[in-house]
Amino acid sequence: MRTSDFFYNLPEELIAQTPLEKRDSSRLMMLDRHNGNVTHKHFYDIIDSLKPGDCLVMNDSRVLPARLLGHRPSGGAVEVLLLRDLGDKKWECLCRPGKKMQVGSEVIFGSGELCGTVSEVKEDGNRVVQFSYEGIFLEVLERLGKMPLPPYIKAELQDQERYQTVYSREVGSAAAPTAGLHFTKELLEKIRDKGVKTAFVTLHVGLGTFRPVKVDEVTEHHMHSELCMISRETAQILNTTRASGGRIICVGTTSCRTLESLVNEDGSFSEKSKWTDIFIYPGYQFKAMQGLITNFHLPESTLVMLVSAFAGRENVLNAYEEAVKERYRFFSFGDAMCIL
Repeated sequence: MRTSDFFYNLPEELIAQTPLEKRDSSRLMMLDRHNGNVTHKHFYDIIDSLKPGDCLVMNDSRVLPARLLGHRPSGGAVEVLLLRDLGDKKWECLCRPGKKMQVGSEVIFGSGELCGTVSEVKEDGNRVVQFSYEGIFLEVLERLGKMPLPPYIKAELQDQERYQTVYSREVGSAAAPTAGLHFTKELLEKIRDKGVKTAFVTLHVGLGTFRPVKVDEVTEHHMHSELCMISRETAQILNTTRASGGRIICVGTTSCRTLESLVNEDGSFSEKSKWTDIFIYPGYQFKAMQGLITNFHLPESTLVMLVSAFAGRENVLNAYEEAVKERYRFFSFGDAMCIL
């Protein structure tokens, strides 16, 4: 299976640069994974495809304002992207320009309320930065940091909350679980009123999400690791849904990867957490979910491969071709697809 098997042509103008004014007014493509049939709706119509007893599983991770713009003592501009909290005020970071940020290099943010010193240069080029500040780091970040938008979004985000889901609460992601951006609190309330359960998992999304597949043979690609967890309450909801014959429908590929990483051998769930590097591509046997709500993903990406594993490569590529023809909006701020 080759990476090129997951290529499709996408006109650049279809890459959404800004979110729509109303979250749930985006378009929704319904894809029947059994026969490949496609229908066109709006996201607020998702409720019509959900049944009492179903369960929507959502990733409640919240994006850190992890992009910091600072300067070296000499005055040169530096951009630091927080990737992973190593404890003791140390973070693994991506620094630009990297050549100027060697061990011992200092960087100042804002008026000096946050400072950092490079303590290690890792093999992959990432830096370990030791920070110094007064007070609570998250509050400092809220003042100084910016949202780490994907590289294909060039427009400035006017409202930082539009890159957060309305149910985000566990801070730790370097990128948003974007399928959930379409939900409003009102729509979720209507869905619950219909008898559909909602459950939350946490997977802190890393920047590896945007890492391109650089190998020709799909099986040679290695996924980045991300921390994911299921609470006791969520495990109980999922087990009840499964026992009563309801469908488990994941909101986003991160929710899918969490369930497929943590599901027990017998298909049941329990309170659990782990670092996962699960790579899902065609041939994978799903154990946890019966439906997926997702966005439209980059050509040749691991996310297109995951969706193809669930709905069939031919079905997915045909659906994407239809989406291009119908001028759907693509990627993080774009339209949605529901696969059942």
